[in-house]
Parts: sequence; structure tokens; C-alpha cells
Amino acid sequence: MAGQSCLVANDWICWEYVTSRSQELTDATIEHVWITGISVLIGLIVAVPLALLARRGRRWAAPVLGLTTLLYTIPSLAMFSLLLPLFGLSASLVVTGLVLYSLTILVRNVLAGLEAVPEDVREAARGMGYGPRRLLWQVEMPLALPSVLAGIRIATVSTIALTTIGSIVGKGGLGNLIAPAVSSSFKAQVLTASVLCVLLALAADLLLLGVERLLTPWTRAPRAPRRAGRVAGRAADRAADPARAGAAVASGASGASGKGA
Repeated sequence: MAGQSCLVANDWICWEYVTSRSQELTDATIEHVWITGISVLIGLIVAVPLALLARRGRRWAAPVLGLTTLLYTIPSLAMFSLLLPLFGLSASLVVTGLVLYSLTILVRNVLAGLEAVPEDVREAARGMGYGPRRLLWQVEMPLALPSVLAGIRIATVSTIALTTIGSIVGKGGLGNLIAPAVSSSFKAQVLTASVLCVLLALAADLLLLGVERLLTPWTRAPRAPRRAGRVAGRAADRAADPARAGAAVASGASGASGKGA
């Protein structure tokens, strides 16, 4: 029928749905961001001491890394079911599950960053009177930032995706819109909420990438020396051209004199 509403026609792309449900979409997006942010933050707070424990040697590294890996292999529905008696049907249930999932990535990246700090840097800091705590927070952690921030980026994007599963207890952010829409074949809601989830992951990744570049400027490859090298190379080529021409002229002149003789 001509002029039929896209909501009535159940189209995939429907701007009328976006405008009429804008508040619902906004609330779901805010909840999604809140759950993701608090989960990654708590995960990082827990991951740092676990990484420090694992750094003490294989005796501690094996159980810490093994446990965090084991937690990541537990299916999300089973994880939430195991946590249900402790937290009930609340946002704490979803946040705790997401924190446990994020530990696999965060612990490994924090540990990798700390282990990548050169030993001579540590020795120099100790020689300057740095104690263990000051050495950790003023020397090792700043140098480990690239690896730590890379882990936060991965954990954040992963958590944004996993948050949607929280819809099984009504605390899934955009997942609260996707799950019922799938069961009822509400196409516009499925597509709109899914696109928002993808855009949210992209925005978070780009934002954290900008923070990483801002906090770790030493990881960017210097461009000035390369340009200077190209300019110097071109200048050398220009200087060599007259020399080559002069050599060719001299060679030709000597050849001509030889023939004349």
C-alpha cells in the first residue's frame, strides 16, 4: 500500500522507529556504556595485583593465568547461572560476570607490559634510590602503558559485545532491545540496536586509541628524521650529478686527446 508506515510494514530500515523510540534507545545505550565501563574498570583494578602476583615466578604464574583462562571458557549463560545465587537478578550479576571474563585479557597484557621493562632500567632506578613501590608506579607501570592500554581496548570491545547477554536478567543495555525483537521478528528494532552496539564498540576503540597515543607519545615512529634523510639524500644526488657530468667531460676530453696523439 502506498504511504504505508515502515513500522507497519516491518521494514529493516525505519527512521520512524528511531524517532518514536529515541528515549528508549538512549536509555539502553547509557545502560550499556555504564555496565561496560564499570566492568572494565573493576577488571583492571583486579588484574593489576593478579599480574604482580604472576610476575613473582612460575609458581604463581601458572595458577593465575590458568584460572583466568578457565573462567573465559565458561559459557556466559552458565556463568550467570553460577553467579545467580550470590547476586540475584541484578546488574551486579552481569558486572561480575563481565569482570571475570575481562581478566583473561587484562592480566596477560599487564603482565606482558611489566615483563617488557628492560632490566637495566630497573637497575638504574634502584641505583637512584627507588624502592619497590616507587619503582613499580613511577618506572615500570609508565613503561608498561602501551601493553596495558592495548589490553583495555580489547577488553572494552569484548565487554561491549558480551554486555548484550545480560538481557537474560534484564540488564543487557542494548541487548534488552535486541533479544525481544528477535523473538518477535521486529526488524527495525533488531537492526537499530545492533548498529548502535557496533557503533558503540567502534567509538570506544577509537577513543581509547586516542588516549593511548596521547599517553604514550614515545611509541610513535619519528617522522622528522625520515624526511630529513630524504632531503639529505636528494641533496647528495644533486651534488653528485655535476660531479658525474664533470667526470664524463674529463673522460671525453682525455679520450679525444689520446686519439689526436
